[in-house]
Amino acid sequence: MKLLLVEDEKRMAQALCEILRLEKYEVDWRADGVSGMNAVESGIYDLIVLDVMLPGKSGFEIARQARRLGIKTPILMLTAKSEVDDKVTGLDSGADDYLTKPFMTKELLARLRALGRRVLPSADGSLTFGDISLDTNTVSLRCSTNGQSVRLSEKEYHILEYLIANQGQVLTREQLAVRIWGFESDAEYNNVEVYMSFTRRKLAFVGAKTEIKAIRGIGYELRCGDV
Repeated sequence: MKLLLVEDEKRMAQALCEILRLEKYEVDWRADGVSGMNAVESGIYDLIVLDVMLPGKSGFEIARQARRLGIKTPILMLTAKSEVDDKVTGLDSGADDYLTKPFMTKELLARLRALGRRVLPSADGSLTFGDISLDTNTVSLRCSTNGQSVRLSEKEYHILEYLIANQGQVLTREQLAVRIWGFESDAEYNNVEVYMSFTRRKLAFVGAKTEIKAIRGIGYELRCGDV
């Protein structure tokens, strides 16, 4: 699960990154409100942990702007403020939960698990859309109408996982490139095109009516025909 941490206290951020990575989260860290907002706008994260007091732009502002942009990613706010009004402001700004510093690590992890259940696979370890299911244990694609299945490469799996998690939305090439290859990667948009082609072949191989549609000049969307 990909998580964004926006926290300006360096020592705390480094400690949280270490803890979260031990818990198998894939973590990106931003230390100010402006770069944090830019990362939020990428739309590539499954969870956001957001400090309130940030240089450049507050956590309240980031949450409000994210919701205005239609970004529905669960947000957990962290702050040293414990007053009820501040908690209300955070929740009204669009945060899903609120944790006051100092906090116990086990409480933070429990709250993240609770928020993460919104984006986790079903109990049998699969993600579904239309007539396809993506098995997270075997990294395979299955068509529900005929039972045909095929193993996926790592990139193909992550492409379908991201599209299913964002069903009904058009994902840009930039979002896909950053999500699949990461911010620090030199991957270019033609990498996206190549792996989209590979993934479409796998969908065709299993006989799925679900397809990846290219939206000219924008990106890609997962659509399902009559099933």
